Amino acid sequence: MKNKTRMIITLVCSLLVFSVGMFRLLTESLSSTPFFVAYIFAIFGFIGVVANGVILRK
Repeated sequence: MKNKTRMIITLVCSLLVFSVGMFRLLTESLSSTPFFVAYIFAIFGFIGVVANGVILRK
């Protein structure tokens, strides 16, 4: 697998993690997931999206 393909896959996965965290925070559904976990998903997903986007642009 080429490095660029790997970066695109990790960018998409980070975006999905961020989306799940934000979905939980904004809709207050998925009651089995605590807010702490949703905040962790949102924060680290956002960091992953930004970091992978910067690396992919190089």
